[in-house]
Amino acid sequence: MPFRLVYLGVTNALGLLRLLPMSDRDKDAEILALRHQIVVLQRQLHGEKVRFTRADRALLAALLNRLPRDVLRGVRLLVRPDTLLRWHRDLIAGRHARISRPKRVGRPRTIQSIRRLVLRLAHENSTWGYRRIHGELLVLGIKVAASTVWEILREAGIDPAPQRTSTTWATFLRSQAHAIIAADFFEATTLTGAHLYVLALIEYTTRRVRVLGATAHPTATWVTQAARNLVIDLDDAGCRVKYLIRDRDGKYPALFDAILTDAGITVVLSGVRIPRMNSIIERWIQACRHELLDRTLIWNQAHLLHALREYQRHHNQHRPHRGIANARPLQPLPEPITEPTTLAGLRIRHHDRLDGLLHEYHHAA
Repeated sequence: MPFRLVYLGVTNALGLLRLLPMSDRDKDAEILALRHQIVVLQRQLHGEKVRFTRADRALLAALLNRLPRDVLRGVRLLVRPDTLLRWHRDLIAGRHARISRPKRVGRPRTIQSIRRLVLRLAHENSTWGYRRIHGELLVLGIKVAASTVWEILREAGIDPAPQRTSTTWATFLRSQAHAIIAADFFEATTLTGAHLYVLALIEYTTRRVRVLGATAHPTATWVTQAARNLVIDLDDAGCRVKYLIRDRDGKYPALFDAILTDAGITVVLSGVRIPRMNSIIERWIQACRHELLDRTLIWNQAHLLHALREYQRHHNQHRPHRGIANARPLQPLPEPITEPTTLAGLRIRHHDRLDGLLHEYHHAA
């Protein structure tokens, strides 16, 4: 133990003598290099071979390359001084190679705005190939090569037009919504337990609802007359309908379809026990139950019709609908209020329907 202590003392004294002629800058570089070697060793504490990454080599070479060779040999390194100098030569050689590398030749890369426009046209028009998109760009005054459009689509992973022309059911409904209406029966129960049947209709494009009537006995005569009234109402409103979707309920007589066919409306039957094929009117019936029928007692047929007419006005004139961007069927959304002074002094009043069962909010006059 005493001999070991004497040895360490002499060694440190000689090391101190080695540090005397060194400048503060060289000492700082050596300290930083030693600290970084500790970091490298701490990353590999499981007895594996010490490995220096490219970043480690670049840092050590940059710190110690200016030290004199005799001083460098006295620094405690995990590698030989010659290895460190070789790292520095490789670093300089790589820098010179990047500087002397010839510039990229050829046409410049297409600007980002044109690339985004090409991808937008491809997503919004599934039947357009790269030549059709190229032609549309020329119509817009944007001159690019057809091969450039093809390259943009290929890099984005967009398949050629024949492989992406399949039309989904949602896309078909959106494109044909202006010509589609849907009808359905639903049941309401009075306070005395009597069952009343309501025939309602909804327009796909505007979500406008029409309650065609309510009866305790939906006979063929009654349903046929409802069809005649529907044709007259659509004609008066200027609504050009091509298709009516309904289920296979036995309450619809053959004359119901015949009247609509004579008016140029094709009747489309939904599948057996597949209510999702007529989901728009089914969703309205659910809302009508939750917001009206489940919250009030129906006395008789006249009371039911009065409540349904009021709910119909509320639905068509005030209630927003997510399916049409929160618009209203018969009234567009007003311009948004952006003035801070107006927002700070809002005066909102509510209007009640059905004795407070339904609330509508408006700006005070």
